[in-house]
Amino acid sequence: MKNKILMFWFIVAVVIVSSILIFVKPTKLGLDLVGGSRLILEAETTDTIAKITPDVMSRLQFAIEQRVNKLGVAETVVQQVGEKRLLIEIPNVTDLKEAKAFIGETAQLEFKREGKLPDGTPTWESTGLTGRDLSKSILSTDSSGQWVVSLEFNSEGAKKFAELTKELVGQQMAIFFDGELQSAPRVNEAIYGGKAQISGGESGFAYEEAERMVNLLNAGALPVPAKIVEENTVGPTLGADSVAKSKKAGIIGLSAVMLFMILFYRVPGIIADIALVIYSLILFALFKTIPVTLTLAGIAGFILSIGMAVDANILIFERTKEELRAGRNLFTAINSGFDRAFTSIFDSNMTTVITCTILYLLGTSIVKGFALTLALGVAVSMFSAITVTKNFMHLIFGTGELKHPGLFGLRKDEIGQSYEAVETKREKARFGILD
Repeated sequence: MKNKILMFWFIVAVVIVSSILIFVKPTKLGLDLVGGSRLILEAETTDTIAKITPDVMSRLQFAIEQRVNKLGVAETVVQQVGEKRLLIEIPNVTDLKEAKAFIGETAQLEFKREGKLPDGTPTWESTGLTGRDLSKSILSTDSSGQWVVSLEFNSEGAKKFAELTKELVGQQMAIFFDGELQSAPRVNEAIYGGKAQISGGESGFAYEEAERMVNLLNAGALPVPAKIVEENTVGPTLGADSVAKSKKAGIIGLSAVMLFMILFYRVPGIIADIALVIYSLILFALFKTIPVTLTLAGIAGFILSIGMAVDANILIFERTKEELRAGRNLFTAINSGFDRAFTSIFDSNMTTVITCTILYLLGTSIVKGFALTLALGVAVSMFSAITVTKNFMHLIFGTGELKHPGLFGLRKDEIGQSYEAVETKREKARFGILD
């Protein structure tokens, strides 16, 4: 009994922590619930890349993900659809024009040296040092207080930069960003350490301009150009309406299930309902902690997992009732009921988890949300059914004989009989056969 009491207080502690997490942490909602923008980008070939291969799409997706993350918008989605298109979902976007411009930028950084065309006209020649040699860029200020973009090269880039500045002592080295000349400082000496600065010329950079350049440089260049071929928006009104309907459906469904458990299983049904509430608190706290982005499909997975949690309790209670019919005392009947039901519960839940894993790995963003919430729900339901329900059953019913069979939804004449005998008696009663 001491262990049961300790487990009871452990469950209470878990409930308290879960309630605090639910209250403190925000709920992350998907595009279909809070509104936002959905864009589809299509990769285009270039003179050097004649075919869009899976490797090119993988690098394009990575670059776009880096850029979208720089927008500071939580829970964005970037995934490939078809052979050369990317789906981008951005919740809570307030300036779609800026987002589209940011995503579509090429972000090409080049260092060039002075040169001449065949006719003697001055020009700038490529040096081979580009943004691909960057480790990171940082927004900072120079000695006069103007905004500048500080660059740090990777090991290979640092070597290139040192060799380049050594060759260009006394000459200008131009810095181009997306084909536009940003500055052309004169190199006074070789620069080692792999660090440089981009200034905005005499007038300097505005803060927004320098910040945008830093974000684009850190996001990296796109491997191929990409154009926006489709653009949709989801209004917050539609999302709010969906949330309201989902809440209503969830409350009605949960209430119906809880009422059924009480009417059919009596006191164990009440215990199952308490375990169900605890299960919901733990699962929702888990959603907020990970965090999981809740979409309509994700909410559907959550509600379905509630049904599966109840199913586990039904299996346990039916097995326990069979043990009580056979004349077992409460302690033995409850333990045997849980032990006999565990294999069925585990097998059914594992098949569900395997299915969810496949859906998550191969499905789209909507399907992934459904699969993730359902899988988490199944995992938590194992804890609530096996640990919470079993512990509460022992604490409430104790270890003696069942004095009031009605508490389990049983009749007195069922106690002490085998399951087969009870079923035979029921069948005879159905057909009017008297013993």
